[in-house]
Amino acid sequence: MSKQKSALGRGLGALLPSSEEEEAAAGAPGIESTRLYNFDERMRAANTIAEVEVARVSSNPFQPRTHFDESALQELASSIRELGIIQPITVRKRGADRYELISGERRLKAASLAGLMVVPAYIREADSEAMLEMAIVENVQREQLNPIEIALGYQRLIDECSLTQEQVAVKIGKNRSTIANFLRLLKLPAVIQAGLRDGLLTTGHARAMLPLENEDQQRSLLEEIHSNGLSVREVEQRVKAMLAPTKPKKKVTKSKEAVVSVEMKALSDRMQRAAGTKVRIKPSSTGKGGRVEVEYYSDDDLGRLVDFFENNG
Repeated sequence: MSKQKSALGRGLGALLPSSEEEEAAAGAPGIESTRLYNFDERMRAANTIAEVEVARVSSNPFQPRTHFDESALQELASSIRELGIIQPITVRKRGADRYELISGERRLKAASLAGLMVVPAYIREADSEAMLEMAIVENVQREQLNPIEIALGYQRLIDECSLTQEQVAVKIGKNRSTIANFLRLLKLPAVIQAGLRDGLLTTGHARAMLPLENEDQQRSLLEEIHSNGLSVREVEQRVKAMLAPTKPKKKVTKSKEAVVSVEMKALSDRMQRAAGTKVRIKPSSTGKGGRVEVEYYSDDDLGRLVDFFENNG
């Protein structure tokens, strides 16, 4: 036990063989040139670490990541030149001297950029379903995939491994609602998914746009987000406004004054001429009767109107 602790304390190099161990292995007939070192003899096939040639490792067909940032890869390559690979990649055997990547493609690419010929790797036995699950879990939890890559990875678990959203949630260690929200992003049109992948909008922006079914409206919002820096809240408000039913314009109800018949208008004109002042005829809402309004402008004018009505009553 103390020997194991000592080895782990010295880092990854302690897990690789001494020159004496290597020579002993080389002398054994039938030993592969790839150097295998077991953490536990009982787990030889599933838990071994090896130093394998980069050229002998093929890509993982189940890799959810489709885009690798070149500047980030160069930074990692510089770190690998200086410090080496701290965390081994994970592979499975595909023949006597060939391997298939399970996880760690970013490290493998950076190692190649750094000029490494060999890399440390865990060698595991895994079927296709296990490979897909391991690749997605490791990438989602450690690699900072973009939201579309995460969603595509979850969708592949459902389609290719016949898992439900609940089962995916358990394997990934997320809530089912989180899985569902990522999967909903795949319903967005390609241009929005590309914008999300390239960082032109956030997952919050994209989810706010989901209720829209009009791609032109979604494109317009994407342009606004990119050019005007709209917040998620602002996008939600715009979507709400776009989805609000168009309210029919209220019919302007004309006042009763505006619907006075031609006859009433003619009568009021006659009365105005006779009285020498403004006269308004207002029919009642029932259509029966109404009232007459006669304006006066001074006490004298009022007296004049009284005399007029008395004399012409």
